[in-house]
Formats: sequence, C-alpha cells, structure tokens
Amino acid sequence: MAFEGLSSRLQDITRKIKGEARITESNMKDMLREVKLALLEADVNYKIVKEFISNIQEKALGQDVMKSLKPGEQVVKIVRDELVELLGGTDSKINISSNPPTVIMLVGLQGAGKTTMAGKLANYLRKQGKKPLMVACDVYRPAAVKQLQVVGANLNIPVYAEVGSQDVLGVAKRAMNTAMSKLNDVVIIDTAGRLQIDENLMEELQNIKKSVKPHEILLIVDSMTGQEAVNVAQTFNEKVGIDGVVLTKLDGDTRGGAALSVKKVTNKPIKFIGVGEKLNEIEEFHPDRMASRILGMGDVLSIVEKAEQAINLEEAEKLEKQLQKNKFDLDDYLTQLRQIKKMGSISSLLKMLPGANKLKDLNVDDKEFIRIEAIITSMTAKERKNPSLLNGSRRKRIAKGSGTQVHDINKFMESFEVTQKMMKQMKSKGGMKRMMKGLKLDQMDEFKDLM
Repeated sequence: MAFEGLSSRLQDITRKIKGEARITESNMKDMLREVKLALLEADVNYKIVKEFISNIQEKALGQDVMKSLKPGEQVVKIVRDELVELLGGTDSKINISSNPPTVIMLVGLQGAGKTTMAGKLANYLRKQGKKPLMVACDVYRPAAVKQLQVVGANLNIPVYAEVGSQDVLGVAKRAMNTAMSKLNDVVIIDTAGRLQIDENLMEELQNIKKSVKPHEILLIVDSMTGQEAVNVAQTFNEKVGIDGVVLTKLDGDTRGGAALSVKKVTNKPIKFIGVGEKLNEIEEFHPDRMASRILGMGDVLSIVEKAEQAINLEEAEKLEKQLQKNKFDLDDYLTQLRQIKKMGSISSLLKMLPGANKLKDLNVDDKEFIRIEAIITSMTAKERKNPSLLNGSRRKRIAKGSGTQVHDINKFMESFEVTQKMMKQMKSKGGMKRMMKGLKLDQMDEFKDLM
C-alpha cells in the first residue's frame, strides 16, 4: 500500500510530539531528525527533504506555537500543511477545451502503464459525460496496438488504430479527423515509449505535439521506480513539456518518494493516481487528502465520492420501498453487496478512515464477498425471496453448488439475519435514498473536524 512505511513512521512521530506539553528546540530537533530519516527512507529527494525540514523548524519554533496552549497539536498541523504544499498545494483538474475535441497526449517510458492508463482515463472521462476516442500511436510494437484495442473492447470505448502502419504523424492526424466526424469530444493519444530516454523518442513526441496541438500532455510515471521516476519527469518536462503527471502503481509502492518529489522538481501537478490494476481504479489526486491519509487523519471525502459513484439511486429507491413493506431479502442483500464491491477493496476503504492506523489488522479478505455471492446465486429465486425455506437439505444443496460447506451457509445466514434487522431499522431514518443524500454533508463536517 502507498506510503505504508512513511505513513507508519510519521504517525508515530506526530503522535509523540502531539503529547508534548512544551515545545523546545531540543525536542523539536529530535522530532525533525526522525522526520528527515523517514522521508529519506521513503526515497524522497535529499534537497527536498532539507527544505521541508527547514520550513517546519522555522514555523514550529515561532512565537505563536511556543506560547500556544496545545503546541504539540500546532506542530502536527504545520507538518500536515507542509506535506500538502509538498504534494502540490491545491487540486489540479484536467484541462477540458471549450472547443472540442480535447486532445490528451500520454507520454512516458515503456512499462510505466501508459496503455492501461489510457483506458482508465477514457473510462473516467466517460463517467463525466464525455465521448472519448483512444488512439494507438505506439506503432512500433504490434502488441501495444493490440493491447489498446483489447482495453477499448473491455470498456466498449472506440480505438483508432492502423495495424502495420509506422506513420505516427499520419495516424495521429487521421485519428483527429475520425474524432471530429464521429463527434468524439475527447481524444486520448497513447504514444510510444522506450526502456530509457533517447533523442529519437523525444523528437517523435515533439513532432506529435506540433501536429495535433494537445490541450494536455500527461506524463505517466511508474511510482515504484522511486527517484528514477523523478529524473524521468524532469527530463520529459525539459524536452517535451508536460502539463501534469499521472502516478501509476501507487498501490504497490510502500515508500511513496516519487509522489513527494515529482511536483517540487518539475513544478507540474500530479493530476491522477493509479490505485490498482482494474480499469476503474483511477483517482483524482488531492494533495490535502493524501497528506491526511499519510498522517492517519483519514480520507472520508474520497470514500463518500466512491459511494456516490457506486450507489445507484434507483436501486436505493427500490430498496426503500422494500423496507417500507418490512422486506429485505437475499436479492436486496446481493444488490447492496455488488454496489459495495464497485467502490474497491474493503481493505483500501478502511485505510481511508480516520484512526485506521490504530487498528492492528486491516487486511480484510475480499474473497469472502465472492463466497457470499456464490452462496446467494446457488439459491433458487423462491429461497432468495423467502430465506425461511432454507432447511437442512436445501443448505446441503446450496453448499455443494457454491463450493462451500454447510457451516459456511449457517454462518452467512446468521449474519444476514443481523443485517436484515439493521436494514429494517433504517425505516425510521428515512430510508437509503435520504441517507445517501445526507451522507456527503455529514461526512464533510466530520472530516473538517479532524483537520
């Protein structure tokens, strides 16, 4: 998980300083030494670490903090604010042209995840109401063209490709004409990469840039390459000129040094992060939320946004009607389960909760969802509507059909009965739809209280 090592160290340090009744130069020096080591171990650029520590020291030893009633908490706030600034300060949205199509050019080294990110970005923009077209401009590797076509087919998003052609500029120009004729309002160009930076690659990218005049050039960076990712970002920015960075494989990088260095080195914002292998596992990058995650303050707003995307209000209304009739059956349960699954792994969601770092084990087995789904779908329609029909022989049949044991069926049915009671209690709170509408405001207030 991203920043796992750094997060753990910084949380220990801030918890310790928060409890200090007085802040002195001595205990600040000890704390900053630990912060410095934590950042260096996370592979953050040394010059950036030095400046970061200097900024904290200057502010933390100021008169306002020294005379504060809770100086420890003031220092923690300073650390968080500096971390937000290091990560970019403010959110940076993708530049959507008022005169479509918006052209987004993806650049980066081979293996950084450009092609997969093209699909993720197209899928993300489609959810925003856009009509994207992906363009295969990595013409030298037939496998790259095929990969983008497979991604497009999986998402049901069109791909412009000319199999066998090595006329990169021609492909790009003809793709633009196709986009305009098909009324695609976003064009995402997947360019070629190399195992390392070379002049031919840079020249080709410059030529594509001159030809199609992209509104956004996004550099795709493999965050697991650490400091090398920062060097790559710096070179691409100097040679091609980038508008933003997308960090891939952030879910697999326990250090996070690239994310903490790339903005400062390039002065270009991180716009998106890849947080998994699935084509919906992309997130907008929010410096303040990421800083809060790192320091164990949680990221409730991101959970709320995931819920808003996953929860179908029509299904919520349907469930509300069921609850009004005092009904909540296994079909309803399965619907809710599938909506929760759309939000991502339970482990990743739990880690966004405030104070989650205090829990010893957050590795929830998401395979349990698959087992439950198998159990429910092994039942007949009558059994799902009326679980009281599930006698011993029926449970044996369901266990055999779902590849589980009878005691698994018994355990699940016990938990379902508890859930059933809880759902019926929601009637008095106005049902699912009202709860979902009120969720964002409530959670936003809760989040602000944590800052």
